[in-house]
Amino acid sequence: MLTRKQYELLRFISERLKESGVPPSFDEMKDALDLRSKSGIHRLITALEERGFIRRLPNRARAIEVIKLPELTGSNGNGRRGFTPSVIEGTLGKVRSGGSIGSDDDGSRPVAVPVMGRIAAGTPIEALQTRSHTISVPPDMLGSGEHYALEVRGDSMMDAGILDGDMALIQRNETADTGDIVVALIDEEEATLKRFRRRGASIALEPANASYEVRILPPNRVKIQGKLIGLYRKY
Repeated sequence: MLTRKQYELLRFISERLKESGVPPSFDEMKDALDLRSKSGIHRLITALEERGFIRRLPNRARAIEVIKLPELTGSNGNGRRGFTPSVIEGTLGKVRSGGSIGSDDDGSRPVAVPVMGRIAAGTPIEALQTRSHTISVPPDMLGSGEHYALEVRGDSMMDAGILDGDMALIQRNETADTGDIVVALIDEEEATLKRFRRRGASIALEPANASYEVRILPPNRVKIQGKLIGLYRKY
């Protein structure tokens, strides 16, 4: 996963290469990301190279090649995977175990997934709300079972690539494995999106941002309501 700044830089480099065929200069990158010095750009470039997203070509100035883009921000024809809200009548968010939609089509049509309100990636907010509308999701983004979507609010998971305003795709589930990113309902009244871990007899809900603290809670205060399986992001 990429941090917000790593993702923004990768996108900026990719778009500049598509527009002109020449990568941006470090000064242009610094200005685009609103950083004070080029040392921050050097660190971001190194991190992207270590993660296999870019490659710096030796013996050539300003020679950067984008090898891949994050899976959740792939292409929809203009270099980005978009997300368009839509209201679709019918079976909502249900996929059979074979991967086909819960209808009589061939499994290639988009699945209508209900949006159930907002989820906190920060300070926990209210529990899941009633369905407000639905979004169209390609069936290959979903597994078996039931799914719903939540709008992410906050930045506590940004180092896991989950940004404020993203739409989180959730597979409904009441159990989780250590390391899963889950929708956790705390004390039956507040919901949050965090990484799940077991710590002895307790449950740890871990942020992906050093500015936030890990919450350690007894199991009877935490109810798992689903696992994160993907993201949609609008630009």
